[in-house]
Amino acid sequence: MWTLPIIIVVLVVIIAALTIKIVPQQRVGVMERLGKFNRLLTPGLNIVIPVIDQIRVYHDLRIQQANVPPQTVITKDNVQVQIDTIIFYQVVGPEQATYGISDYVYGVRNISTATMRQIIGKLELDETLSGREKISTEIRVALDEATEKWGVRIERVEVIDIKPPSDIQDAMDKQMKAERSKRAIVLEAEAAKQDMILRAEGDKQSKILKAEGDKEARIRQAEGLRQAQELEAMGQAKAIQAVAEAEKFRVEMLKAAGLDEQVLAYKSFEALTEVAKGPANKVFIPTNAIETLGAVGAISEMFKEKK
Repeated sequence: MWTLPIIIVVLVVIIAALTIKIVPQQRVGVMERLGKFNRLLTPGLNIVIPVIDQIRVYHDLRIQQANVPPQTVITKDNVQVQIDTIIFYQVVGPEQATYGISDYVYGVRNISTATMRQIIGKLELDETLSGREKISTEIRVALDEATEKWGVRIERVEVIDIKPPSDIQDAMDKQMKAERSKRAIVLEAEAAKQDMILRAEGDKQSKILKAEGDKEARIRQAEGLRQAQELEAMGQAKAIQAVAEAEKFRVEMLKAAGLDEQVLAYKSFEALTEVAKGPANKVFIPTNAIETLGAVGAISEMFKEKK
């Protein structure tokens, strides 16, 4: 009694499983109807006709990577080097990737290897070792031209490693050590040179500062001497002025005391007498002093008359 319903349920489940296709995100299915391409199954729920419709292949639309096996290539100067590369690609045309080439990953690897041999054959060893970016760019350009018909876009090509032969590597290591030693010697010599320059510059500055100090000291000493002489001269001038003022005052006092010219002449004569008593061998007498000497007799007569 329950056999027929169970058979019907099983058939419904089988038909639903064959009719409904669920495609995950970032994937796409290539559907064929009676052996011919019909349409693409997009992410989500898709309805197909059982037996008539067939899913040929599913493509992942995310960026994929393909490791190219290490390749031994010969440079322009006949040196064998081993190069490892990795290619990043993305399927942008699922239909072309399905029907344009049987295996696009294998095709990408082969084109990459051939292109690499052509590029390295035009470069010398030093250019190869330092030209990773150039090699990657040229391989990518060559792959883009070939994979455009395959529905595949090359995102990036990276040269992972370039290995020269062991003897070449040893020679390069020795050359690198020699270069480093040379660079160290040059840097040491440059440091010694800079040290000598700085020391000489410091000694020069020290001598300049010392000379400037000596010059300033001599200037200040001369300035002090000049000021001392000026002060001394001013002191002498003031002393002479004071003596003159005192003499003037004395003469005025004598005049105020009523002394006449004869008494003043006598006093002058006495002053000359005191001067003559000095250690000097010669005494210069002014012309008016001679007149004073002539008046000595008159002065003596005047004092006799007063007595």
